[in-house]
Amino acid sequence: MPQLNPGPWFIILFMSWLIYMTIISPKINKFKMSHQPTTQNINKDKPQPWNWPWT
Repeated sequence: MPQLNPGPWFIILFMSWLIYMTIISPKINKFKMSHQPTTQNINKDKPQPWNWPWT
């Protein structure tokens, strides 16, 4: 049963994770937190009631 032989697929799995962690992960993290969060306006206007013409 070739599924139980870890030789062929273990190296592929290990090299894929190695490439992901060293090359792709820093590129993703660069876009993830590129901007500092800004504070929102705390003063909110009071909403106007709706005008229902049929009532």
